[in-house]
Amino acid sequence: MAATSCSKPPLPFARATGGETFCRNHITIPLSNLNNKNPTNSRRALSICNCLFSASTSMEKEQDRFVGWFREAWPYIRGHSGCTFVVVISAEIVSSSFLDSILQDISLLHGLGIKFILVPGTHTEIDKLLTERGKKGKYVGRYRVTDFDSLEAAKEASSVRLTIEAKLSPGPSMLSLRRHGMNSRWHELAVSVASGNFLAAKKRGVVDGIDYGFTGEVKKIDVPSIKERLDRECIVIMSNMGYSSSGEVLNCNTYEVATACALAVKADKLICITDGDIFDEHKRLIRFMTLAEADQLIKKRAKQSEIAANYVESVEKGEGSFGNNFVDVEDSSLNRRFFQNGVGFDNGNGLSGDRGFAIGGWERFNRINGYLSELAAAAYVCQGGVQRVHIINGTAHGALLLELFTRDGVGTMIARDVYEGTRVATESDLSGIKRIIHPLEESGVFIQRSDEELLEALDSFIVVEREGCIIACAALFPFFKEKCGEIAAVAVSPECRGHGQGDKLLDYMEKKAGSLGLKKLFLLTTRTADWFERRGFKECSIESIPRERRQRIDLSRGSKYYMKELHPEHGGTIIRDSSVKCIETQ
Repeated sequence: MAATSCSKPPLPFARATGGETFCRNHITIPLSNLNNKNPTNSRRALSICNCLFSASTSMEKEQDRFVGWFREAWPYIRGHSGCTFVVVISAEIVSSSFLDSILQDISLLHGLGIKFILVPGTHTEIDKLLTERGKKGKYVGRYRVTDFDSLEAAKEASSVRLTIEAKLSPGPSMLSLRRHGMNSRWHELAVSVASGNFLAAKKRGVVDGIDYGFTGEVKKIDVPSIKERLDRECIVIMSNMGYSSSGEVLNCNTYEVATACALAVKADKLICITDGDIFDEHKRLIRFMTLAEADQLIKKRAKQSEIAANYVESVEKGEGSFGNNFVDVEDSSLNRRFFQNGVGFDNGNGLSGDRGFAIGGWERFNRINGYLSELAAAAYVCQGGVQRVHIINGTAHGALLLELFTRDGVGTMIARDVYEGTRVATESDLSGIKRIIHPLEESGVFIQRSDEELLEALDSFIVVEREGCIIACAALFPFFKEKCGEIAAVAVSPECRGHGQGDKLLDYMEKKAGSLGLKKLFLLTTRTADWFERRGFKECSIESIPRERRQRIDLSRGSKYYMKELHPEHGGTIIRDSSVKCIETQ
């Protein structure tokens, strides 16, 4: 008799009595194969059953992982939709076999509503073509000296745009879509790609007695044309070949083009896809740096690195260093200090001069200072108003997806606004903390704390300061024996609520707890349970709270108890100033 399927999950190993099939975990085989008179057939049938059972279990686990990942990614899918990302793909990646999978992922993300501007690097291909023709590329500092032969090679190398267009154009596989029914809309899913003369440039000219020939500097990004293509759901490809007002073709630095484009279009992110990672002195991946941390690190390396020195010079010109005095994104003076669309990178006299933020030359190609060059470019555009820059190792499979759709990512993120003004409280902050928490104490949301109690716990408080005023606070009390910590007194000044300050504080506290080796966070609350539930906390019993803390709980308040498991950082470092002392390559 033919095998039949089970109507409900059987016992782990059940044999039917009086029936004709044997079933294990929804897998059935004819009982005739389990004939005791033929042990060979019996063993063979059991072996087949075990193999099928293992395959079924593996498939179920794979399905569970997919569902879990998709649910985890949902907030990021929603958050990234409609955003504009400028992606600079290093020449090393463009000329490698890794380009195909990166473009496949970009096509996927484009389908989820992300707007992409791609800037592919070409210096590797240019140097290769020159070598094949018996020539050698010449660099002075960060720039290539583009003679006639180099210009011809650059024009030829820029044809990589056609390769990228071809690889992006197909869209998703039709075979994957047919099971959901034939629909004419499926045929409209191919990706549209746009390119053109979006880049106006001017000759770099003669600098310090060196004639740079056909090397160009960015003068203007055609923002309206780019945005028009993006609004038509096209992926835009920006070539590093610019066009002068006299009709000449000029070879521009890829990173100068990418940074100018990110600033001009006011991109949400600049993503640098490189061929390696950024490590700290202990060979651990640096997953996150604030702009202040990156700025400080680059300045320390200014004597060793020309690119770092150029960064310092760029951000300190005019009215002084940006440093930790972050510029408002809406500051009308922003573009005067950095990229002026139609003029170029300003050096104070209206000329582009030596202020375009290019990275290149032998310092970068030989990785003398690791990935300090990319870090400097990242800090530069953050200084100019781009909120996030991600430096990703393009040789890692799916790195772009993992960086954008998982909590901790797999690359290095530099952010200008995350944790800005967030620090450990000092005694001078006491009045500001009391101003925020006193109304909540009066309403019964917080327990009453005396000045003495606040002073005693002050080292555990984190505050957010803006323009000399404390606008938010929270406390973290670690219980090292149980490897958990208590979050308490999370409060935001009324005029600053609704702008993510609470989330910023909580995220900071979670990362701080992780750096202390804590595995869980718990809290007691009477009125704010829904806020914490949305952020991953789950209700728990009082027995889950460390005994030392349980003994001090005022049971008459009727507080509810919540706990959250912290995600491991996979060996990376985050918000640890002392560990960010050097930049190493993979």
